[in-house]
Amino acid sequence: MRIRTVLPLATAVALVTPAIASANFLHVVSPGESLASVAATDGLSVAQLAAANGISLSTPLVAGSTLGIPPRGPASPGVATTGRVSTAVGSTVGDGDGDGDDRGTSAAVAPVQTYSASGSYVVRGGDTLSAIAARAGMTVAQLAADNGLNPNSYLISGTVLRFGGRGAAGPAAASVSQPVGAPAQGSPAGPPYLTPQRVTAAQVGSIAAANGVPPSLAKAIGWQESGFNNGLVSSADARGVMQILPGTWQWINSSLTRTPLSPYSANDNVRGGVLLLHSLLQATGGSPSLAAAGYYQGLPSVQRHGLLPSTQRYVKDVMSLTSSFGGG
Repeated sequence: MRIRTVLPLATAVALVTPAIASANFLHVVSPGESLASVAATDGLSVAQLAAANGISLSTPLVAGSTLGIPPRGPASPGVATTGRVSTAVGSTVGDGDGDGDDRGTSAAVAPVQTYSASGSYVVRGGDTLSAIAARAGMTVAQLAADNGLNPNSYLISGTVLRFGGRGAAGPAAASVSQPVGAPAQGSPAGPPYLTPQRVTAAQVGSIAAANGVPPSLAKAIGWQESGFNNGLVSSADARGVMQILPGTWQWINSSLTRTPLSPYSANDNVRGGVLLLHSLLQATGGSPSLAAAGYYQGLPSVQRHGLLPSTQRYVKDVMSLTSSFGGG
């Protein structure tokens, strides 16, 4: 949670997954795969696969990105999708739930649905804000406002969208309003404060489990950020075990908990980071890799600009640590 820069538009566009022209199902790229190997596995030519995803024949694949696998024959009605959906990259896992996308195998795309102007919807590959708004009987402006989104920004696969004004009330919407830049920086004199304390992996895991966060993910973030050291401060002024900036600490206290966090407590520093992770997981459909990206870069920045190269490295490291701490 130390990053402060944003991508130029041209670079941001290059980082998002290309438009999927006609997807029969989606394939999450595994390390070492190429367009040729994926095409051969699914009985396609490289040219067909590249054309279906709007990319060139020489485009290198990034582990964790998503390819649309077109049907071998005429496209089946109801499954062809177009849109701009960015996905987490730099990670060798999918959404962490142990299904096909975590092993680099293909997963079926659910049929297009219609939506009422209430409830929620998890963004899928190929979705656009305008298409989702149309199915929900809303304007793009209304849907974007309900969820704190820029109507011209890219959607992230796995993001939870709220309908009917519900976006302003829940933790998922709070993640959309997660401070970045100067608001996250806050006052140098503000909390949290450094203390010469260390916590154990077991303590972090216990706090995570009590707050609905996978213990292995919280342990990975805590170790990656500080080595479980509450006396550590970064060059960006992020502090404590979970490396929380003063402005972000204030926001967590006001938006994510009814019980004030103690600014001198290593355990409460962990709890603050865990509450943020819980909110990010809810906002990204339970995706550990996207939650880690949002923790480091700020979810609003990820939604608008895609993942920075440093964020991609961070996510890869966190996902590796998650496995080391017993996560799937």
